[in-house]
Amino acid sequence: MKTPTTPPVVTDVVLLAARLLLGVVLLAHGLPKLGDGLTATAQGFDAMGIPAPEAAALFAIVAEVGGGVLLLIGALTPLAGLLVAAQMAGAFWFAHRGLEPLVSEGGWELVGVVGVLALVLGAVGPGRFAVDGVARGRTRRRRSASAATAA
Repeated sequence: MKTPTTPPVVTDVVLLAARLLLGVVLLAHGLPKLGDGLTATAQGFDAMGIPAPEAAALFAIVAEVGGGVLLLIGALTPLAGLLVAAQMAGAFWFAHRGLEPLVSEGGWELVGVVGVLALVLGAVGPGRFAVDGVARGRTRRRRSASAATAA
């Protein structure tokens, strides 16, 4: 029995929706950190007992704001996915670790979903409706043209 396949345009639309949603969530969390400034964010991290709070604050801002923007436009998606997943792993470990999953109780559900979705997008790619997808299409067209010329 043949497994049905999803039409490529559907996959691309779903990947676009996932990137846009994740990018907005990351910006919603990262822009306040950026607005408060590195010092205030580091002080907040220090109060939570996060080691190297200045470095952690800088990484959080870069991962959430930079990673959010990169995912929104679909550029450098594997790198953005890894940055965000690493940030969410740190957020889990230092702020949300425990048995309680619900974020309303200080749990890990949000950082878990954000981290795993970032890894999925980094591994699968952003789809055709993305900077990476457009660049990949141009590279394929150039290779095809070079192969045709060489033949």
